[in-house]
Amino acid sequence: MTIYQRILVPIDGSETAQRGLQEAIRLAKAGGGQLRLFHVIDDLSFALAMDAYAGQQGDWLATMREAGARVLSDAKSAAAAAGVPAEGVLHETAGTRLADAVAAEAAKWQADLIVLGTHGRRGVGRVLLGSGAESVLRSAPIPVLVVRSQAPAKQAQAEAQAANPHVSVVTGALKIE
Repeated sequence: MTIYQRILVPIDGSETAQRGLQEAIRLAKAGGGQLRLFHVIDDLSFALAMDAYAGQQGDWLATMREAGARVLSDAKSAAAAAGVPAEGVLHETAGTRLADAVAAEAAKWQADLIVLGTHGRRGVGRVLLGSGAESVLRSAPIPVLVVRSQAPAKQAQAEAQAANPHVSVVTGALKIE
């Protein structure tokens, strides 16, 4: 059985990334490995931050760096609480796809495994939003473990509910489910 000693974990602060992190911590703890936590600030993140903070003055890049540092710090704390050594890398890129940045970091650090979370979207959601996990799978020079955000049955139920909203009036208030 292969024991992964150097595990690269791309994180962005999302619930799906958190699930990937927890699985990476579990693997590293079981095998005596270490983690490299990898957060990327890219063109898309910068554009989204500018849109989110439109009308407010400030240094967007500094804000994104602070948020990235916080994501890395929280992830390092989670690893430390489990007794797993971890280091964080904040990577800034312009014009490089996220998947390519992850693949390059895996090669540079000589990682044995990449662990990342995925939403597990299908159909229109996947087409519209793309699949970062799929891009990493295609670009990675090493094995990739993809951790779904929810159990498949719960994911299918959530997708069905999103496709068929139910509207009801509860105690005089409009409720959309």
